[in-house]
Amino acid sequence: MTPRPRPTPLAAVPSPRRGDTPVPAVAPPRFAALGDSLTAGIGDPVDGGGWRGWAALLGGEDGTRFRNFAVSGALTRDVEERQTPDALAFAPDIASVVVGVNDTLRCAFDIQDLAPRLDRVCAALAARGTVLLTACLPDPGAMLGLPAPLARPLARRQRALNAVIHVLATRYDTVHLHLADTAWVADRSLWSADRLHPGERGHRLIAARFHGALAARGFALGPPPAPDPDRPPPTRAESLRWLATSGTGWVARRCRDLLPELLRLAGDEITHWARGSSARLDLRADHALSGALAALAAAPAGNGK
Repeated sequence: MTPRPRPTPLAAVPSPRRGDTPVPAVAPPRFAALGDSLTAGIGDPVDGGGWRGWAALLGGEDGTRFRNFAVSGALTRDVEERQTPDALAFAPDIASVVVGVNDTLRCAFDIQDLAPRLDRVCAALAARGTVLLTACLPDPGAMLGLPAPLARPLARRQRALNAVIHVLATRYDTVHLHLADTAWVADRSLWSADRLHPGERGHRLIAARFHGALAARGFALGPPPAPDPDRPPPTRAESLRWLATSGTGWVARRCRDLLPELLRLAGDEITHWARGSSARLDLRADHALSGALAALAAAPAGNGK
């Protein structure tokens, strides 16, 4: 693959010395955030309503240097078709592409369609020299504590998604976080009441990890985000109140698409378990993933076909 240009690392710009010709100040890199509710900031509320989140903590409030294109509920298709053109017009030096969990929660999940879409998104940004931020993500079934017949199908889908993201992280030399690590998932203080999105502390940790990884490569987006939350974590009563109000609406919206598919997947899971043939479901998922990865390996970077 032809090496792509990289924006000049801030650490590589020499500081002016007495008697030297003054060196113009270097503007901070332009940062575009693409993705779904995780990047849109769900779980990190701000006074007056709305959300902040890890991307805003990392990028700061300067609208000329940071744009958040992420939308709650976005699928990989939405990121490719809607967010990527807008992000390219912004001409970012750094861009985050963190998406895919919503795809795993849909009946139309197809890893062989998702993989080339993600590849095309990464390739379009990388082609202009943009440094990419990526992350593998935890399994939503485990996060929600779903029973095994419901959790296993989602776990297979998330493993496939993370496998594709790992391949693309290597292919495009991204700054990558392992947000599916057991320690990250098990620390409940990092998560919001809905058990799917980070709380403020979790968003701050993501921002700090990306900031440190970028700084190690010579890029800086201002000072590191403060690690301490602005507000206390939600109490049990507040969590129950969320589940009884906003959470009920969230579940109802999901159920229109997810519940029929989950019931079908759970039915398959129970049937194969009763027959002693559960391994067939794993083999089927592995076969689909192998096909997706083989297609990525065979295609030129960014072609996705």
